Amino acid sequence: MRSVKIAITIEQDLLERLDQLVEENRFPNRSQAVQQAIRDKLRRMKRSRLAAECAKLDPVFEKALADEGLTEDSEQWPEY
Repeated sequence: MRSVKIAITIEQDLLERLDQLVEENRFPNRSQAVQQAIRDKLRRMKRSRLAAECAKLDPVFEKALADEGLTEDSEQWPEY
């Protein structure tokens, strides 16, 4: 994927911790470390959004809806 250069402002202690990770060879460079952190954060945000949407569902209603669909489908299936 194409990379673009950006400028950011970062707290001094975060930069020192980031540089320590690079020195420990946990990341090849600062850019890779920042990219991985952003990817991880976006992934977690997506999962938490999905969890929030699932929490809005009514389990009783969803089960009834699923059972209704199964009943209708089973009436159309041939006997074995």
